[in-house]
Amino acid sequence: MSERATREETVNVVWSGNWVAERLGVALEGGDELGDLLGLALRRNPKRAHLLVSNVLGKHVPQLPSVVHGAGYELGERVRALLGPQEARRAVVLGYAETATGLGHAVADGLRDAPYLHSTRRPVAGVAPAGGFEESHSHATSHLLLPEDRDLLAGGGPASTLVLVDDEFSTGNTVLNTVRALHSLHPRERYVIVALVDMRSPADRDRLTAFAAEIGARVDLVTRAAGTVALPDGVLERGQALVAEQEARVPASASPSVPVPAHVTRVALDWPAGVPDGGRHGFTPDHRTALEAALPAMAERIAAALDAGAPYRGDDHGQGADGDRDRIPAGEHDRDRSPARGQGQDRVGHQDRVRNQDQDQGRVRAPRRVLVLGFEELMYAPLRLGTALEELLGARAEVRYSTTTRSPVLAVDDPGYAIRTRLVFPAHDDPADGPGDRYAYNVAGAGFDAVVAVVDSTADTPALHAPDGLLARLAEHTGQVLLGVVPSYTPTPVQEPAVLPEPLRGPDFSSYAPDEVGWLLQDLSDTELEAPTEEREEAIQSGGAHYAESLPVEYQPSPAYQALFTAALETSAARIARAVGTVTETVLAERGPRPVLVSLARAGTPVGVLMRRWARHRHGLDLPHYAISIVRGRGIDATALRWLAAHHDPADVVFVDGWTGKGAITRELAAAVEAFEASGGPAGFDPEIAVLADPGGCVRTYGTRDDFLIPSACLNSTVSGLISRTVLRADLVGPDDFHGGKFYRELAASDVSNHFLDTVAARFDDVAAEVDDATKELLAADRAPTWEGWAAVERISEEYGIHDVNLVKPGVGETTRVLLRRVPWKILARRGAGPDLEHIRLLAEQRGVPVEEVDDLPYSCVGLIHPRFTRGATGADGRAVAGGSPVADGGEAVREA
Repeated sequence: MSERATREETVNVVWSGNWVAERLGVALEGGDELGDLLGLALRRNPKRAHLLVSNVLGKHVPQLPSVVHGAGYELGERVRALLGPQEARRAVVLGYAETATGLGHAVADGLRDAPYLHSTRRPVAGVAPAGGFEESHSHATSHLLLPEDRDLLAGGGPASTLVLVDDEFSTGNTVLNTVRALHSLHPRERYVIVALVDMRSPADRDRLTAFAAEIGARVDLVTRAAGTVALPDGVLERGQALVAEQEARVPASASPSVPVPAHVTRVALDWPAGVPDGGRHGFTPDHRTALEAALPAMAERIAAALDAGAPYRGDDHGQGADGDRDRIPAGEHDRDRSPARGQGQDRVGHQDRVRNQDQDQGRVRAPRRVLVLGFEELMYAPLRLGTALEELLGARAEVRYSTTTRSPVLAVDDPGYAIRTRLVFPAHDDPADGPGDRYAYNVAGAGFDAVVAVVDSTADTPALHAPDGLLARLAEHTGQVLLGVVPSYTPTPVQEPAVLPEPLRGPDFSSYAPDEVGWLLQDLSDTELEAPTEEREEAIQSGGAHYAESLPVEYQPSPAYQALFTAALETSAARIARAVGTVTETVLAERGPRPVLVSLARAGTPVGVLMRRWARHRHGLDLPHYAISIVRGRGIDATALRWLAAHHDPADVVFVDGWTGKGAITRELAAAVEAFEASGGPAGFDPEIAVLADPGGCVRTYGTRDDFLIPSACLNSTVSGLISRTVLRADLVGPDDFHGGKFYRELAASDVSNHFLDTVAARFDDVAAEVDDATKELLAADRAPTWEGWAAVERISEEYGIHDVNLVKPGVGETTRVLLRRVPWKILARRGAGPDLEHIRLLAEQRGVPVEEVDDLPYSCVGLIHPRFTRGATGADGRAVAGGSPVADGGEAVREA
């Protein structure tokens, strides 16, 4: 490596942890090097408010590429010395997404002969996960392992060493989760844990020692520095309050008053054929050799593009055609160049920079300060392009390197704070967990003359080039933007016939009898999926998680819940029986003679069981009935649809749900079936839903369009066979798996699932004549959807100043859920609705929520979730919606207890 590659500037400047330390009392204990390596920032996180910001990682703080690569390379050399050359060749290096993907790769470089793999949060079509694990404290928790070589993680057998690389070792939970998951698949005798800093407490250190003894393996640690973080009592709450205060005071990222044109020059890198863009699917020593050979030529192409697009400066003071662009921005000597002391936080003076004189023109050619900006998990490719460019340009330019990230961090423009500025832009790689904001830190205002953005081809989308996209945001802060695209590497899928799983049935899965329903789900009962409401909604709101990736804690029903259910069931059993009979007879008349009932888990499942019971009671039919998962924002379970097509005629399938509100699931199902067929799935499924009640006018097959309380809306799993909401998380659900669900056996004492079914079915004979009359009337009527409910929801959203239909929950069932599980703002009740709303008025009184009588409401009532406190409110993509600004009502915001 060059002399430049070992240079680490250390200048006695303000420590970039002072701001946090002074306000919260957080301290790093363990020697001066910790202050050189780390700064402090704050973030929204239910478990940890502070963030350790590395000065040598190249993620949040722009750094010399040689310093970033050198930090990992040196750790790799130490691992090689620890293992010896022979064992080092048999080792496998595993890095953690997203922060340590480049660090892990550099460690593998230092080992020289070891293959490399990093975890990923990006599922890849056609590549089945070889494993996965959880990073519980992270912004986005689920990690996938997608090696092209399925034997890579097995390495050389039990005697081979697995080297796990992360940027920091804080509690050890992530490493424990990883080793536990991989050791069960491929037991081995030795693990080496590598990190820049080891910040564990003594208790956490003891925990790892005990775990190693438990599995009978040797675990070594290789770190650059060690210490602890001293946290005073109450720091989490005070940190969260400080973040809220700062965010309310100053916008995180303001756009310039005069937009800067996003003129972007695309650089043809000529990335070497056959070399992966990184370690997502594995990176071998042969790949490394090919990349090293190609780097100089790629750096020359970037340098040529920089020269071709660089502006000239009129004189030695940098003024002329470009005006003041040669000047260091105001305050930069105090802030932008030195957010922390230590590694790379130098104050390289403006007058000390070497200028490249153009001999013909006698003018200075810029740029002199260049940032190579990587993209989330794509850290190694831009890092190595940066090291090659740094080597090529030498004294002609100062090259820095950092990457964008998914993680939201507070920015504070203070020399004692590690994150000085923040650029916010939309995700541009069509992430599996849906759209969301992404960030680039310490780029704005840092005086970069040019930015070379490096992305993979998956991320080279219209969103990247959009007016609010990353490239446009960069153009606001630099005079030259270059784009280099590395081809995304996708392994050639191994064509193996998919073996479709079989449905789950009671009593092994659910409290329903085995013939009542077959669950097209996989059993995740032994997987820890529940999270406290605050933590779960924090993750959803921040954009790092989808509501279907975790489960709310399934508390046993309280006496109030049980009383509400019992009263509602007693009042409405006959009414439900009539609706069940009517919708079943309509289905038999129009989709018979033997429809296949497929209910949408879980709210539709009790209805599907009742429809099946009606068909058997009145007609002696034994209809197949299954429950399938559909997830808002992600569509229907494609594996379940393939299973249905393999066992039944898709034309016979009738989708069943409980009720309609504004019709979101109706639209979701139609779009999902269309997408399924467009992707090559079996055709013939009719996306029309049959529902018990359709107060919104969203479907044409229904039992009633009256809006009344269906008692199953009052409870969760205890009225749905003790089954959870469905789960869709990439590390748990592979491309040929059913979506997941849990069976809460422990709630059996509170289970009323079969009591609900038996009570309604007992009224079948009583309502038979009414059902016959209602069915004849419906079959002869115009039942075309009116979408009256959707129009009403849009009107209400605007009239009440909410401006978001996702915060408007129409119908008795949804309003009940708002009062029981959400943060209600107010209830709109149709004037004269009567006894149907007695329980609504009672609950509203208990919660202190006003009930407003209104006319011209197609529903009996509508619940409005508080726009200023939206935890629990999810939008069309399955994420929490951002709160709007409701019209002034003179009242206090309602808070969850």
